[in-house]
Amino acid sequence: MIKADLVEKVARELSLPKQTAEEGVNIFFQTIKKALLNGERVEIRGFGSFHWRQRRSRLGRNPRTGSPVKVPAKKVLHFKPSRLLKEIINKK
Repeated sequence: MIKADLVEKVARELSLPKQTAEEGVNIFFQTIKKALLNGERVEIRGFGSFHWRQRRSRLGRNPRTGSPVKVPAKKVLHFKPSRLLKEIINKK
């Protein structure tokens, strides 16, 4: 499913014009992005949570030459599905 499919589904389910549904979907995603950029944890009950994890710097290898390469520390976005979502997925 892509964003356009999501907009279509929201418009159909709520009997809204596509433009209005798209604005709502965009506001939803923008709100989540802003919260994450502010360092907040985003939790959607029954779906899961998003939060940042810090990765330490490490020594990696260049796959072509095999020479060591320093990989810098960085933040990575982590998604943890809710218990309910895990149960639904595992039943199928």
